[in-house]
Amino acid sequence: MARRTKVYEGKAKILYEGPEPGTYIQYFKDDATAFNAEKRDVIDGKGVLNNRLSEYFMVGLNTIGVPTHFIRRVNMREQLVRVVDMIPLEVVVRNIAAGSISKRLGIEEGTQLPRPIIEFYYKDDALGDPLVSEDHILAFGWATHQDLDDMVGLAARVNDFLSGVMTGVGIKLVDFKIEIGRIYEGDFQRLVVADEISPDSCRLWDAKTGQKLDKDVFRRDLGNLSEAYTEVARRLGVMPGNSTTMPKPKLMN
Repeated sequence: MARRTKVYEGKAKILYEGPEPGTYIQYFKDDATAFNAEKRDVIDGKGVLNNRLSEYFMVGLNTIGVPTHFIRRVNMREQLVRVVDMIPLEVVVRNIAAGSISKRLGIEEGTQLPRPIIEFYYKDDALGDPLVSEDHILAFGWATHQDLDDMVGLAARVNDFLSGVMTGVGIKLVDFKIEIGRIYEGDFQRLVVADEISPDSCRLWDAKTGQKLDKDVFRRDLGNLSEAYTEVARRLGVMPGNSTTMPKPKLMN
């Protein structure tokens, strides 16, 4: 098999040139990181779980008319995605206070917010991905007024979809992060949800017990991260209910 050309490697994924122009192969690694990669580990099977879960959410969004970069899953660790021009922002939607907003504003973790709050963070690991305002975004040319309107609209629709899906399986969607990119079609562009949607990028709590089923398990040393992600996959029907782990296939170059 011919060796593939690596385009980019991040903390949790690798992008390779795709089989067709305008496509990438997105490979999900088993690496777990927190606190801007100051805490690291390798969790067997994590990449498989995130690949399958992100596929589930992206397909669901495409089905209801929310555009994404996802084309199809290639295997247990990889998906075929469209090449997009990424906007250098993380879009965070918060339904319940947790994490940094609790620390910044002194709101007790677990407090239901009066309405979903949408925040923007500038993607720069060296700066710790700082919180930025719409004025910052416009002043530095990271996005236009129309982009911001479209990003807020996409984030709200993703929140509605994910909240409904999670409520149906007894999970609270506390907050989540998405990334958005531009796809150019002739003289026109449109914004699409890109990167991934998985327990790596969401806070998910069991609706009855409050048990954390997301990366906070790793951040706060609360137990087995693979088991937490597997429970989310089991409830969503992404994997058989009698499975407790998912296999770790080898990467073939």
